[in-house]
Amino acid sequence: MNASDRSAPTLALDYFDGRRARALRVQACIGDGMLHLRGDGVERSVPLRDVQWPERTRHGKRIAHLDDGASLHAPDAAAWDAWVQAAGQHDGLVSQVQQSWRWVFASVVLLLGLVALGYQWGLPWAARGVVSFVPHVVDETIGASAYASIGSHLLQPSALPQADQQRYRQAFQQAVQRAYPDGGAPDWQLHFHQSRIGPNAFALPGGTMVMTDELVKLVDGDADAIVGVLAHELGHVERRHGMRALVQATLLGAVASVAFGDFSGWLATAPVVLGQAAYSRHAEREADRDAIRLMKAAGISPLAMVRFFDKMAEKTGDREPSALGIAFASHPPDAERVAMFREAAATP
Repeated sequence: MNASDRSAPTLALDYFDGRRARALRVQACIGDGMLHLRGDGVERSVPLRDVQWPERTRHGKRIAHLDDGASLHAPDAAAWDAWVQAAGQHDGLVSQVQQSWRWVFASVVLLLGLVALGYQWGLPWAARGVVSFVPHVVDETIGASAYASIGSHLLQPSALPQADQQRYRQAFQQAVQRAYPDGGAPDWQLHFHQSRIGPNAFALPGGTMVMTDELVKLVDGDADAIVGVLAHELGHVERRHGMRALVQATLLGAVASVAFGDFSGWLATAPVVLGQAAYSRHAEREADRDAIRLMKAAGISPLAMVRFFDKMAEKTGDREPSALGIAFASHPPDAERVAMFREAAATP
């Protein structure tokens, strides 16, 4: 230890050599880029770069680790901090941030912003990316399985005359051909059923679409309204909303389980339910825009969908989302959707 080291501030510490449980009392000082330890049979100098310095916290002892497994313990945290500062050692960036409420507040705001961005755009983008690598045969397999399951519990054979069913299929087929004059329309199969779910229509992965007899009766067989509803469901098929919903639910569940622990708890399931509802509403808006595009290409006024919602409002008593919605998933308010179709009808 040279003259400059002797004038450097010293601190009494407990030294553990990593081999014995007994603490050795040493005097420590810092100088010439080295940590010098002297006392109780210990005499060594360690380069500062080989010392893992503890972060400064409000409570608890300070423990510094050496590269050979030894460690230094300072029961008096305040004395350690004063000694380190007097020796010219400064807190790292992380420690400085942790000790500043302004930095902590800014970090929390940044974290919340990143979470919001991931929720709003990141997760849907990731779901689209994953689905793009999933072969369409997977959609068909899942759709067929879901159709069989739903059919065994909620659906019954249709009571609509075959001639009416064929007329609606043909009207929709003609509309699709006009909307896709060069081909490229997604595959679809339309099934009519009596049901326990009332006036409804829904699309399953792979192109299976179901329309209930009750919905046909609700619109008094209005072919244009039926085509509009089916155009909406075809939008779900084309954008693979069903598969995206499965992927998003899986990703949301994984994130929630990491963030909140036990997935069975309500705190973990609530973000999944709320997140899926928000993504579903976005999917419904996309499908409504697709329906408008198809209807206009087929020469059908979007006002046909306004008539549909009017009939639904008479059935339910309001324009708010209900169990008698156009599909199983959560939807935007009916009033918002009606306004969209009215605006589309007024726009050339």
